[in-house]
Amino acid sequence: MATCDVCGKQVDLPYNCSRCGGTYCGEHRLPENHSCAGLDQWDDPRGVFDSGFDDSVDQRGGSSSWSDRLPGTSTGGFFGYFRGNVTYLFLAIMLVVYVLEFVVIGLSNAGVLWPTAFQDIFVLTSANPQYVWTWVTSVFSHSPATFTHIFGNGIVLFFFGPVVERRIGSNRFVALFLASGIVAGLGQIALGFALGDPVPGVLGASGAALAILGVLTVLNPDLKVYLYFILPVPIYVLTFGYAALSVLGIVAQGGILGNVAHGAHLVGLLLGLAYGSRVKGEVRAPGELQLGRGGGPGGPGRGRGPF
Repeated sequence: MATCDVCGKQVDLPYNCSRCGGTYCGEHRLPENHSCAGLDQWDDPRGVFDSGFDDSVDQRGGSSSWSDRLPGTSTGGFFGYFRGNVTYLFLAIMLVVYVLEFVVIGLSNAGVLWPTAFQDIFVLTSANPQYVWTWVTSVFSHSPATFTHIFGNGIVLFFFGPVVERRIGSNRFVALFLASGIVAGLGQIALGFALGDPVPGVLGASGAALAILGVLTVLNPDLKVYLYFILPVPIYVLTFGYAALSVLGIVAQGGILGNVAHGAHLVGLLLGLAYGSRVKGEVRAPGELQLGRGGGPGGPGRGRGPF
């Protein structure tokens, strides 16, 4: 038995909207009856008719998402999988970049590339913050020394990212992810200078991941999350638990909590909380977390997740 996201009615056979990902009763199953976030995409002919053979489709309507304008994003196209599922595109980029890191390190060790190639390409450093490309590449890069870094951020993005993307739309999700990741990295660098102990460098999507948690915490602080897949806790406990550890880490200055970008975590979380407060009155709060497709017709299938 499921609960309607609009009226809270318990229904045995709920309707799952393939556009916004919500669960509804018969009364609210129609998109116009639950203020579906995908309504503004319904006038895009490419999402319905384009099979890749009719170029005139591009001239008959607009697109609500930047990803819809990329080559191959039509229904049946290779990138059609990521239409409305930018979360999974970002996950794929993170994995590709992670592999490239080892390639660059190997080429540097072999003398093909310069010795600092890895830092200059992938890491936002205190020594060279003017390397503006690292503001972006560092968000998608992760420590090659341990797989747990990318795994942890990937888990947060995989389970929580689609929920936020369905609520705010792909365009705003892209802006949230990149802006929070970049500002969080720069914030960590600035914090190091402020404390008189500049950090060597920053990389990872932790700031963006905490921003995503921050948005969900504002939209529905009592949203249940299964910690370690076993213990159900409200999402605000998880979110502010991370915040407490980050504050303790800053106080300890890399002591027992290790070499972690706690400043970036806090900056990302604050940005997420601020953005969540801004859109709270505009979007529907999630009633439960689900794995599954967002708005894209080629995305992964639906199912209940462990969160």
